[in-house]
Amino acid sequence: MTPRALTTLVTGLFDYAGLFPPAAHDMAGACEHYARARMGSHAWMLGRIVCPAGRLHKLSEAAAVLMPGTYATSGYREHADILEPWSISAVIDRPLDEALELIDAFDEHHGEEDHGLARVDSIELKATSPGMIDDAIDLIPDDMTPFFEVPTDADPRGFIAALAGGEACAKIRCGGVTPDAIPSSEQVADFLLACRAAGVAFKATAGLHHPLRAEQNLTYEESPPRGVMHGFVNLLLASAFARTREASREMVLEVLEEREASRFSFTEEGAGWRGHTVETMDLARTRESFALSIGSCSFDEPVEDLRKLGWL
Repeated sequence: MTPRALTTLVTGLFDYAGLFPPAAHDMAGACEHYARARMGSHAWMLGRIVCPAGRLHKLSEAAAVLMPGTYATSGYREHADILEPWSISAVIDRPLDEALELIDAFDEHHGEEDHGLARVDSIELKATSPGMIDDAIDLIPDDMTPFFEVPTDADPRGFIAALAGGEACAKIRCGGVTPDAIPSSEQVADFLLACRAAGVAFKATAGLHHPLRAEQNLTYEESPPRGVMHGFVNLLLASAFARTREASREMVLEVLEEREASRFSFTEEGAGWRGHTVETMDLARTRESFALSIGSCSFDEPVEDLRKLGWL
């Protein structure tokens, strides 16, 4: 049985981003993967599906028969009536006002069972300056959670300070399809500590398919580039220690850098790393109000890796 601490840590964690590299599925394939994951035994680990705002109409065409509603196909009909509407995170790929119009049209269309039930409840956009964040927040509806991707190659504190005091959240990109796209552990630690100081929640995306820090293939090509990828368990526990134990920068870095599975432990009561512990209740608080989700172009890889480690 999966320990309660690990269940708490990964419930609803993974926003499925199969449309994006390195997976880069076509729309039909990505929607099929997401629909199957929602029916699978590990659906409790799944969050939203991520889609560019400019492709929401294509998602509508491909996924209407897979969403809960009147026209669910026979393969999903037995589940369709009991499932919640699809939750979607829209990546802003055009001027924000245009993207919001597309989102409104999508939500209105998929507010009816006949069209398949779905709703865009979060958006993701790059922050080019702290001032840009202020301007964007003025346009974004109150019932939609925005995640502003902040740069990792500069001091993130000004960007994150602009998010403080409201419902807007930060976003960090932790990898890519080339080694130079992977931020250093120091950069990730500085991001986490800036979010802690400002009381800002965040999501992380890219390069987090695997639980532990390790050298991995960066794409699914025959001879792929390789790089040392961040682990999502490292990131989550570093976040929990930072948020609930006021961990120092040195400790946060050490947790992010850890590569040995044996150094981590999960029980009903909490999670541990090298003799340091965080209670399950504090893990829940971390997930609810600090480390909200992880975007991953694969859902199968995280599940399979947790199984191989004997943690799932």
